[in-house]
Amino acid sequence: MPIPERMSILKADFINPFIVATTEVLSQEMGKGLKIDKGPLALQESYYTSMDITVMIGVTGAVQGIVMFGLTERTAKNIVSGMLGQAVPVMDKMVESAIAEMGNVITGIASRELEKAGYPCTLAPPTVITGRGVMISTINIKRLQIPLLTEFGDIEISVALREVRIR
Repeated sequence: MPIPERMSILKADFINPFIVATTEVLSQEMGKGLKIDKGPLALQESYYTSMDITVMIGVTGAVQGIVMFGLTERTAKNIVSGMLGQAVPVMDKMVESAIAEMGNVITGIASRELEKAGYPCTLAPPTVITGRGVMISTINIKRLQIPLLTEFGDIEISVALREVRIR
């Protein structure tokens, strides 16, 4: 599922670790037979969230910016239900915490891969934002949106990272 190296601002080295890590974590939590398809990549021009829940994690170091995981409320409940092996009928603090931790684990695995590629970085704790249409500005960093389609619902990964020269 890797992306081609055709964007000078958003390197494949910065994007592919998040696709691979998300696939790995979801497969571990939901079962190896989980089918995950990658939707069309898009440069995100809007500053507004399009999903009910957004997990946002700041990244600093040789790369800086933010990574966001967007889900509908239904997808969040479906994923947590799959993780627990029982139905989760309501969006509550436990679901919010589980989704935040999932984003944290994915970003942690991706940051390990970034470090292997020569981009050591540090992660901020996850922030959970609820509600569609919340404005999140990535300032001067272009944001690449990667939709992943699963039987539990869609997850939109938005990566807004840039290389920083460390002296």
